[in-house]
Amino acid sequence: MGNLIKAEFRKTLSLKTWWVLLIPLVLVAFWLTFAWGSLTNNFADFLGSKDARQVSDMIGLDPDKIPVGLLALAHGVNIAQLVPALFGVFALAGEYRSKTITTTFLTAPNRISALTAKMLTYAAWGAIYGLVSFGVSALAVMASVDSGRWPSAGQWLAALGGSVLAAVLVTLFGIGFGAVLRSVPLAVVLLLVWFLMLENVLVIAFWGWADIDILGGILPNGTANGIVGGIAADAFGFNSLDLPASVDSGSQLILQLTAGAPGVLSWWASALIFFAWTMIFFGLGWAGNQRRDIT
Repeated sequence: MGNLIKAEFRKTLSLKTWWVLLIPLVLVAFWLTFAWGSLTNNFADFLGSKDARQVSDMIGLDPDKIPVGLLALAHGVNIAQLVPALFGVFALAGEYRSKTITTTFLTAPNRISALTAKMLTYAAWGAIYGLVSFGVSALAVMASVDSGRWPSAGQWLAALGGSVLAAVLVTLFGIGFGAVLRSVPLAVVLLLVWFLMLENVLVIAFWGWADIDILGGILPNGTANGIVGGIAADAFGFNSLDLPASVDSGSQLILQLTAGAPGVLSWWASALIFFAWTMIFFGLGWAGNQRRDIT
């Protein structure tokens, strides 16, 4: 297994994909966090509104001391995590496109060993992307938010752990998604359309209708965002598990959008649900590649 993992690392390092994708990750993570940080630096003004003031009073937070930088970081990291998801798409779908999948399977003892080595290798890459994403976003927070509104030490650590966990899971999700479709262009387009547009439209369109505002807390994009976004929501008491019942549906949507995770239950619930989504697609891709013709 060790040799297979080394081979996978050599394979990814021999291509430009890993560092080419780092460029948009750094740009998106920094500038989106910086832009949102500039806005949330004046978040105390928003907390002067009736419903938001009620929430802040109930959870005992001083609007002037709330670490709004955590909200900015969540937004930057959540969008940037699309990059490791796309990187994961290339893991198997890219090999089918370049025809190197034949060599990969024929040089391994069996397909299970080859796929396991690929999973472990790309999980490590996902962790690297998560660390870079967090680091860049943290710098953007410090550049755009007053120091009194930075996250606490515990919140920094929680966001770091959440960023790495989310990046690893979305990378594995990308592997499974690409493995099921076996087409890089199709997988990339569908992934971007669903994560950036379609699911968000569905969540907002059906918010408050027949009590299905939970869509953002169970669908793939919402739960992926809910890992780091849920940490921010938990810090502010915005998640659906402990949000005061007196806050109306519209205000709840605004508050959770501010945390970057509409419909979020809690960070740990989001992590478990997205892990289930990841295993569904990864399992389908794994099963499909056990019998698939590689000639």
